[in-house]
Amino acid sequence: MYSLRLCSCRPKEGRWLNDRPGRRGRVLSFALLLLLLPAVSVRAQLRWVKSDKEYGVLPSSIHVYRCADSLDGLPFFGCYVSARVKDRGLLFTAQTGDGRRFTPAQFYQIERFPFIVVNCTPFSFVTNENLGLVVRDGKILSRGISALKGTGDDSALFYYPTRGAIGIDRQRAVDVAWTFTDTFRRWPRAFEENPVVAKGKDSVPSIYSFNDITWKWWKMRTAVGGGPVLIHDGNIQITNREEQWYFGERVDRGWLPRTAMGYTRDGRLIILAIRGRTPGIAAGATLLQEAHILFNLGCYEALNLDGGGSTCLLINGKEAFPPSDEEGERPVAAVFVIKSAN
Repeated sequence: MYSLRLCSCRPKEGRWLNDRPGRRGRVLSFALLLLLLPAVSVRAQLRWVKSDKEYGVLPSSIHVYRCADSLDGLPFFGCYVSARVKDRGLLFTAQTGDGRRFTPAQFYQIERFPFIVVNCTPFSFVTNENLGLVVRDGKILSRGISALKGTGDDSALFYYPTRGAIGIDRQRAVDVAWTFTDTFRRWPRAFEENPVVAKGKDSVPSIYSFNDITWKWWKMRTAVGGGPVLIHDGNIQITNREEQWYFGERVDRGWLPRTAMGYTRDGRLIILAIRGRTPGIAAGATLLQEAHILFNLGCYEALNLDGGGSTCLLINGKEAFPPSDEEGERPVAAVFVIKSAN
């Protein structure tokens, strides 16, 4: 057992994936971003069109909406899926490549033709390691990153980020929380109020005491991690700095293809994919714009997932829109899946 010191400082540099391999960034000081939120917003409601018939036969509890519009003066194209979580005819699950990467179309074949396949957690191009939590049938397939090496004055220390994840439990209740996975524990720890920034001397942390910090065991049947959290408890709360994702990125900058997931208070799972890097057709979206879009769609809580060239949403095996990579679908290390439970 060892002591874990909670802190508000950050490593000076990060070593993890943003979108392309080898990209490095600066980790900024610990601060909530809520002060930025009133300054920038999605200036008008986007016009979404129901498009179920474009993607073949779907269950009555799954609907598809598309939007070709303008977002803050730039062209926008997006697609989202709305699925009723309580429909026992649907199975919400996840799958990894088990050390390999596959395209979403290949995962579609592996999972035997599900209704929905979408990319989820970020990953390492070098090791194919998922950088976020993945849970399938109540078992952790990927624990994500539990320690980041400090630099400068903290070069002898490791930081232990709590990163966003979205999960569905056995009762089909959905939750977004900041999570930490202990190597020696079956369930992740979940923090429901705020992310925790912590550091210590061990490269493989095993956290036994959080002093007065409130947490719970996160007993999810299915979960995927990513980050940052975009909406929590009905409020836009973007915690990329606290989670040590997208180092140095302002939430109102960086127009990129995006993937995100959230849920509404009336029990619908929302899967959003935003096209980007397509001049004249789709510029993408910033984290803040993405958060406002999900908020306007009724999400009570929501989470950003891997984006850029990884963004790919398949509906009955058909791409919602072409991926931004010239090569087509990027092989990814994990996907989230909705399939028939029968």
